[in-house]
Amino acid sequence: MTPQKTPYLILSLAACPFASMAADSGFFEGSSATLQARNYYFSRDFSDIVGTSQQSKAEEWAQGFILTYKSGYTPGPVGFGVDALGLLGVKLDSSPDRVNSGLLSTRESGRAADEYSRLGLTFKARLSNTELKVGELQPNLPVLAFSDIRLLPPSYQGVAVSSSELAGLTVQAGHLSTTSLRNEAGDDKMLAMLGHLPQRQAQSDAFDYLGGDYAFNDKRSSLSLWYGQLEDIYAQGFVGFKHSQPVGNWLLGANLGYYSAREQGDELLGKIDNQAFFSLLSAKRGGHTFYLGYQAMYGDSAFPRVFANITPLGNEVPTYEFAYTDERSWQVRYDYDFAALGAPGLTTTVRYIRGDNVDTGLGFEGKEHERDLDIAYVVQSGSLQGLGIRLRNVAARSNYRSDIDENRVILSYTWTLL
Repeated sequence: MTPQKTPYLILSLAACPFASMAADSGFFEGSSATLQARNYYFSRDFSDIVGTSQQSKAEEWAQGFILTYKSGYTPGPVGFGVDALGLLGVKLDSSPDRVNSGLLSTRESGRAADEYSRLGLTFKARLSNTELKVGELQPNLPVLAFSDIRLLPPSYQGVAVSSSELAGLTVQAGHLSTTSLRNEAGDDKMLAMLGHLPQRQAQSDAFDYLGGDYAFNDKRSSLSLWYGQLEDIYAQGFVGFKHSQPVGNWLLGANLGYYSAREQGDELLGKIDNQAFFSLLSAKRGGHTFYLGYQAMYGDSAFPRVFANITPLGNEVPTYEFAYTDERSWQVRYDYDFAALGAPGLTTTVRYIRGDNVDTGLGFEGKEHERDLDIAYVVQSGSLQGLGIRLRNVAARSNYRSDIDENRVILSYTWTLL
């Protein structure tokens, strides 16, 4: 898990001592490896700026590489294996007045780093349908979502176990001690976010979680129950329900969830009191999918999460979270898959969310709204087959936090190496 500081990170896996293991052991037979190149342009303009930072724009352009290797398992009742994650980010354009986009590290000089890189290893063991992992981890849980929304994905360092011994039931538990942020190479202690504000005055030595998901009704329904704890800051519980139901030519869906959080341990951020409910209903027919969502915050605090993640809340998006103290929000969304018109690979999403009833602590009700437009295309044939292009345009307005106009252009291509 030692961070690598040179641009030759992608070649470093070739030096790993995997070749010493028997090729016929199953370790190599079950191996897979991919290399994804991700070119990312991010621009976020601020107006009616609220807060201590008066930076009016965050705009950067970078090239990222994500190398993922997953081994098979050695034979025997207990199988052993090794996974590896290699990350490299390279600056293409930035300046001191446009930093902090989340794509690149920002140095003490106020300038973005020319490059940053990391090599993380995960040692794993499997017995029956139970798997233990130690090292570099990327959990995706209701209490700690995998937020791959910038140039490179974040990761955590610790131990995790996942078990699916009973049909339909998956149980997971873990202890995470440090994190590598999406735009950093090293290991850092974890911070909390309350609503949209990072709480940099308090650091935690661990995040612990335990939970399970049970699928039933021919896997059309699932029930989730989870607990997560950011040591000495907050403890959070979650219960969720998902269901999909064919009705004629339609496929109806429901995603419901409830969170409850309190302060924990030494209470480094003081008292925390948050309950959050969300519902996201969907209706799909052909290439059309319609969504309607409602989300509500209760208690004296905003929604807590580990910095700098988004969460599975129904109305949370990567720009505004709609999760501040006492906030109520509605969402309407429409997706279209152009494969229904004979243009496979082309998809669009348009979404509008409006929130109000925010307790700003400033003597007035907070209100905000956001409009998102996403267009994505994956080339289906020819020499560029598999090349993905995604465009994102956002307009977000608030009377208690900075307004945002945002544009993203993301190009990605993945090579299968093994």
